[in-house]
Amino acid sequence: MNTRRRPILNRRILSTMAMLLVACSPDSGQEAGSPAEMTSRPLPPGAEAISFLGDTLMPPEQSEEVRAVYMARYEEAEEALAAAPEDVEALIWMGRRTAYLGRYREAIEIYSDAIDLHPEDARLYRHRGHRYLSVREPEKAIADFERAAELTAGLPDEVEPDGLPNAMNIPTSTLQFNIWYHRALAHYVQGDLEAALGAQRRCLEVSVHPDSVVATSYWLYMTLMRLGMEDEALEVLGQISEDMEIIESTGYLNLLMLFKGERTVEDLVGPSGDAATLQSTTTAYGLGVWHMLNGRMADAHQVWERILTGRNQWSAFGYMAAEGELARSAIR
Repeated sequence: MNTRRRPILNRRILSTMAMLLVACSPDSGQEAGSPAEMTSRPLPPGAEAISFLGDTLMPPEQSEEVRAVYMARYEEAEEALAAAPEDVEALIWMGRRTAYLGRYREAIEIYSDAIDLHPEDARLYRHRGHRYLSVREPEKAIADFERAAELTAGLPDEVEPDGLPNAMNIPTSTLQFNIWYHRALAHYVQGDLEAALGAQRRCLEVSVHPDSVVATSYWLYMTLMRLGMEDEALEVLGQISEDMEIIESTGYLNLLMLFKGERTVEDLVGPSGDAATLQSTTTAYGLGVWHMLNGRMADAHQVWERILTGRNQWSAFGYMAAEGELARSAIR
């Protein structure tokens, strides 16, 4: 294991030296303007990311019960990697278990080392891209997803095992689905709706489970509506029904039913602030878009601002998307 960790340690030393050099430069105190400049600032000690709004994002807090479970699985991944330091499966799971502990930067380093060993394995780019997205580096994420798409082009898709199995222990996504889904999100959170649309359409083609269909359709519908393509958006909604056999994506299904007029806002509002959950954060972003599509921009921004009070959910896609909306807005 010590041999395995040495490249990561070297990367950290170089990264720290680079941050010190930037911090000591004459221009280091200047305010950044764009979201891209916000996220390129040197990280304070212990931070994982700088948000699109320039806020410092520390590792999310986890309950003792949840952390105990994650640590047990992390230790299992460590043991597996110690037994086979260059095994790609062991490396993937080491990265995933590290990320579940909120250590996204370390996970990125693990995947980068793994890519050095296995440069043709699309899964490594898919997972590293996801974590680049988590730490608000969407351009790096997109580059990884593009590479992953190249490596899987023309190949049969494969089921991707869940790191956090659902109640039925049935994986609902595939490798190619995750490549295109996260690539679309990386474009979407930057406000590049045209690029997001292309990736979402490709994602829908490889969405084979009802959960995947619902998740893709949710983002696709919002993108189409925002691009003024209402007829196609309504066609997407027409494929969604109450009786779909959903295991995980109930939040997305409920939002699509809201867009169809078959749910009310009161049905969907959930906890915020310290009580916010992944589900309530996901739902809140969609509620903001619903307000926006109905011409209530002030209400939309109010909902998105409220999302940011649930700081422990900052790695959620709804939180990230709300950040992007507010960063691009003149209202904030």
